[in-house]
Amino acid sequence: MLPNNSSRHLHLEDGFYSLNTSGNETHNDTHGSAVLISFIYSVVCLVGLCGNSMVIYVILRYAKMKTATNIYILNLAVADELLMLSVPFLVTSSLLHHWPFGSLLCRLVLSVDAINMFTSIYCLTVLSIDRYIAVVHPIKAARYRRPTIAKMVNLGVWMFSIIVILPIIIFSTTAPNSDGSVACNMQMPDPQRQWMAVFVIYTFLMGFLFPVIAICLCYILIIVKMRVVALKAGWQQRKKSERKITLMVMMVVTVFVICWMPFYIVQLVNVFVQQHNATISQLSVILGYANSCANPILYGFLSDNFKRSFQRILCLRWMDNATEEPIDYYATALKSRAYSVDEFQPDNLESDSMYRNGTCASRTTTL
Repeated sequence: MLPNNSSRHLHLEDGFYSLNTSGNETHNDTHGSAVLISFIYSVVCLVGLCGNSMVIYVILRYAKMKTATNIYILNLAVADELLMLSVPFLVTSSLLHHWPFGSLLCRLVLSVDAINMFTSIYCLTVLSIDRYIAVVHPIKAARYRRPTIAKMVNLGVWMFSIIVILPIIIFSTTAPNSDGSVACNMQMPDPQRQWMAVFVIYTFLMGFLFPVIAICLCYILIIVKMRVVALKAGWQQRKKSERKITLMVMMVVTVFVICWMPFYIVQLVNVFVQQHNATISQLSVILGYANSCANPILYGFLSDNFKRSFQRILCLRWMDNATEEPIDYYATALKSRAYSVDEFQPDNLESDSMYRNGTCASRTTTL
């Protein structure tokens, strides 16, 4: 409950909204801060929606993009897109200094926000396992790394995320403040502080620490494997294409850790040290949301296929010589049966150009 004469800041803690007191600030300072933070959220939301919409479009639009790895990336983009949809509610509440949308929408928004937070890290975990199978077990990769299996895994990720966020679905609701405003938050049973401490540890373990440990283990095994087989015959050509894909996934994971680690540190400090700084909390939340708009930028810089696909839908074809969609050489090889399936695995195609009759036709790397 808030005292009547206190000013308030809307902030996010562990995926839920809360109105917090900040008694030594003036109303003008509070309003100005809310406007600035709302503007930053709006920019992040706009960039995130546009970028992830492009990722979703190019994977669904072009047949050559429908590989197992890209199906996992598609799932990550969908989660980031849905996460951005909760930002308008955050902005509105920040400007109004209370929750005006009712109890039902409160529970729905917090649940959708939370499920996409957890789905994002689980998608990255699955992507890392996919990289591990592709590099460390290349023979078994053909059996397990198929779009059909990837879709089933994605469905399992969403179902598991729903199970993990059940406490948020159960305890999310609205509550009146002493000044008549309404807060959208998690109403824990008594003793509330102890329950909140348990909840913060639970979200930290399930939404950050355990997945990051699994991801790190995957990349340690990948690095060991690459060093062991680096000199084997035929590996050098394969290593080049696998390294590009693995590097992209590693960068996406690294950016995720950088963006979300401050958020979880702030929550742990708030609960166990009982020191709260509204500005630091806001910055940690903004940084977490910014991760969702960073992924499409990473794809554009680190993947030739995504770069060319983005250029195509943005009408920037002058930046690339290819005027048509690159040929799906994997499908062509299967139809003609002139080459073996292993020789034309999508992940092993490297970027090059074939000149025919003076025209350059680009053949791009498929993730």
